[in-house]
Amino acid sequence: MTDTTAEGTDTLTRLEQEGDIAADYLEGLLDIADLDGDIDMDVEGDRAAVSIISDGESRDLQKLVGRDGEVLEALQELTRLAVHRETGDRSRLMLDIAGYRARKREELSALGTKSAKEAQRTGEPVKLKPMTPFERKVVHDAVAAAGLRSESEGEEPQRCVVVLP
Repeated sequence: MTDTTAEGTDTLTRLEQEGDIAADYLEGLLDIADLDGDIDMDVEGDRAAVSIISDGESRDLQKLVGRDGEVLEALQELTRLAVHRETGDRSRLMLDIAGYRARKREELSALGTKSAKEAQRTGEPVKLKPMTPFERKVVHDAVAAAGLRSESEGEEPQRCVVVLP
Protein backbone atom coordinates (compact mmCIF):
# COMPACT_ATOMS: atom_id res chain seq x y z
CA MET A 1 0.00 0.00 0.00
CA THR A 2 1.40 3.42 -0.90
CA ASP A 3 1.56 6.31 1.55
CA THR A 4 -1.21 8.08 -0.35
CA THR A 5 -3.48 5.04 -0.13
CA ALA A 6 -2.70 4.59 3.56
CA GLU A 7 -3.41 8.28 4.20
CA GLY A 8 -6.74 8.03 2.34
CA THR A 9 -7.69 4.93 4.34
CA ASP A 10 -6.74 6.66 7.60
CA THR A 11 -8.85 9.70 6.67
CA LEU A 12 -11.83 7.53 5.74
CA THR A 13 -11.53 5.57 8.98
CA ARG A 14 -11.33 8.83 10.98
CA LEU A 15 -14.41 10.25 9.25
CA GLU A 16 -16.35 7.02 9.78
CA GLN A 17 -15.40 7.18 13.47
CA GLU A 18 -16.69 10.77 13.63
CA GLY A 19 -19.96 9.57 12.08
CA ASP A 20 -20.28 6.76 14.63
CA ILE A 21 -19.66 9.12 17.56
CA ALA A 22 -22.15 11.63 16.15
CA ALA A 23 -24.76 8.91 15.60
CA ASP A 24 -24.45 7.73 19.21
CA TYR A 25 -24.79 11.31 20.46
CA LEU A 26 -27.83 11.98 18.26
CA GLU A 27 -29.51 8.69 19.19
CA GLY A 28 -29.26 9.77 22.83
CA LEU A 29 -30.75 13.14 21.95
CA LEU A 30 -33.65 11.53 20.09
CA ASP A 31 -34.32 9.24 23.08
CA ILE A 32 -34.30 12.16 25.53
CA ALA A 33 -36.60 14.22 23.28
CA ASP A 34 -38.81 11.14 22.66
CA LEU A 35 -38.60 11.63 18.89
CA ASP A 36 -38.55 8.96 16.22
CA GLY A 37 -35.92 9.07 13.54
CA ASP A 38 -33.39 6.92 11.76
CA ILE A 39 -29.76 7.92 11.52
CA ASP A 40 -27.87 7.64 8.25
CA MET A 41 -24.09 8.06 8.12
CA ASP A 42 -21.90 8.76 5.11
CA VAL A 43 -18.66 10.44 4.11
CA GLU A 44 -18.99 13.28 1.61
CA GLY A 45 -15.68 14.57 0.32
CA ASP A 46 -13.61 15.42 3.37
CA ARG A 47 -16.46 15.46 5.88
CA ALA A 48 -18.51 13.01 7.86
CA ALA A 49 -22.19 13.46 7.01
CA VAL A 50 -24.95 12.38 9.37
CA SER A 51 -28.66 12.63 8.64
CA ILE A 52 -31.68 12.10 10.83
CA ILE A 53 -34.60 10.95 8.71
CA SER A 54 -38.13 9.79 9.38
CA ASP A 55 -40.01 7.09 7.51
CA GLY A 56 -43.40 8.64 8.11
CA GLU A 57 -45.01 12.00 7.58
CA SER A 58 -44.08 12.97 11.13
CA ARG A 59 -43.44 16.67 11.64
CA ASP A 60 -41.67 15.94 14.94
CA LEU A 61 -38.23 16.21 13.37
CA GLN A 62 -39.07 19.74 12.23
CA LYS A 63 -38.67 20.74 15.86
CA LEU A 64 -35.01 19.83 15.49
CA VAL A 65 -34.69 21.99 12.36
CA GLY A 66 -36.33 25.11 13.75
CA ARG A 67 -37.04 28.35 11.95
CA ASP A 68 -34.65 28.80 9.02
CA GLY A 69 -32.53 25.89 10.32
CA GLU A 70 -31.49 27.69 13.51
CA VAL A 71 -31.98 24.66 15.76
CA LEU A 72 -30.24 22.44 13.19
CA GLU A 73 -27.21 24.78 13.19
CA ALA A 74 -27.03 24.62 16.99
CA LEU A 75 -27.39 20.81 17.02
CA GLN A 76 -24.64 20.52 14.43
CA GLU A 77 -22.31 22.52 16.66
CA LEU A 78 -23.23 20.42 19.71
CA THR A 79 -22.65 17.25 17.70
CA ARG A 80 -19.26 18.54 16.55
CA LEU A 81 -18.39 19.26 20.18
CA ALA A 82 -19.38 15.71 21.15
CA VAL A 83 -17.07 14.36 18.44
CA HIS A 84 -14.29 16.69 19.56
CA ARG A 85 -14.70 15.53 23.16
CA GLU A 86 -14.18 11.90 22.07
CA THR A 87 -11.46 12.34 19.45
CA GLY A 88 -9.64 15.48 20.56
CA ASP A 89 -9.83 16.74 16.96
CA ARG A 90 -12.02 19.50 15.55
CA SER A 91 -14.78 18.03 13.39
CA ARG A 92 -16.24 19.48 10.19
CA LEU A 93 -19.15 17.06 10.34
CA MET A 94 -22.31 18.05 8.48
CA LEU A 95 -25.70 17.30 10.00
CA ASP A 96 -28.97 17.18 8.10
CA ILE A 97 -32.38 16.66 9.66
CA ALA A 98 -35.52 15.72 7.73
CA GLY A 99 -33.79 16.61 4.44
CA TYR A 100 -33.64 20.32 5.30
CA ARG A 101 -30.03 20.82 4.20
CA ALA A 102 -30.50 18.73 1.05
CA ARG A 103 -33.42 20.93 -0.03
CA LYS A 104 -31.52 24.07 0.93
CA ARG A 105 -28.49 22.89 -1.05
CA GLU A 106 -30.63 22.56 -4.20
CA GLU A 107 -32.12 26.05 -3.74
CA LEU A 108 -28.72 27.64 -3.07
CA SER A 109 -27.05 25.89 -6.00
CA ALA A 110 -29.73 27.33 -8.26
CA LEU A 111 -29.22 30.78 -6.71
CA GLY A 112 -25.45 30.56 -7.24
CA THR A 113 -25.88 29.54 -10.88
CA LYS A 114 -28.46 32.29 -11.49
CA SER A 115 -26.23 34.91 -9.83
CA ALA A 116 -23.25 33.80 -11.91
CA LYS A 117 -25.27 34.19 -15.10
CA GLU A 118 -26.42 37.65 -13.99
CA ALA A 119 -22.84 38.73 -13.20
CA GLN A 120 -21.70 37.48 -16.63
CA ARG A 121 -24.60 39.21 -18.39
CA THR A 122 -24.23 42.59 -16.66
CA GLY A 123 -20.49 42.59 -16.05
CA GLU A 124 -21.24 43.81 -12.51
CA PRO A 125 -20.71 42.05 -9.16
CA VAL A 126 -23.83 40.49 -7.65
CA LYS A 127 -24.12 40.82 -3.86
CA LEU A 128 -26.36 38.29 -2.14
CA LYS A 129 -28.10 38.52 1.22
CA PRO A 130 -26.26 37.43 4.39
CA MET A 131 -25.91 33.67 4.75
CA THR A 132 -24.65 31.02 7.13
CA PRO A 133 -21.27 29.41 6.43
CA PHE A 134 -23.02 26.32 4.99
CA GLU A 135 -25.12 28.46 2.66
CA ARG A 136 -22.13 30.48 1.50
CA LYS A 137 -20.12 27.34 0.74
CA VAL A 138 -22.90 25.93 -1.45
CA VAL A 139 -23.20 29.21 -3.36
CA HIS A 140 -19.39 29.49 -3.79
CA ASP A 141 -19.33 25.93 -5.18
CA ALA A 142 -22.15 26.67 -7.65
CA VAL A 143 -20.49 29.89 -8.82
CA ALA A 144 -17.17 28.06 -9.32
CA ALA A 145 -18.97 25.33 -11.29
CA ALA A 146 -20.36 28.10 -13.54
CA GLY A 147 -16.78 29.26 -14.19
CA LEU A 148 -16.79 32.46 -12.12
CA ARG A 149 -15.26 33.60 -8.84
CA SER A 150 -17.01 34.68 -5.68
CA GLU A 151 -15.89 35.95 -2.32
CA SER A 152 -17.40 36.45 1.09
CA GLU A 153 -17.48 39.88 2.66
CA GLY A 154 -18.68 41.38 5.90
CA GLU A 155 -18.69 40.13 9.46
CA GLU A 156 -20.84 37.40 10.97
CA PRO A 157 -23.82 37.28 11.08
CA GLN A 158 -24.03 39.72 8.15
CA ARG A 159 -21.43 37.92 6.01
CA CYS A 160 -22.56 37.55 2.40
CA VAL A 161 -21.39 36.25 -0.98
CA VAL A 162 -20.40 38.59 -3.80
CA VAL A 163 -20.32 36.97 -7.25
CA LEU A 164 -17.63 38.54 -9.43
CA PRO A 165 -17.97 38.88 -13.22
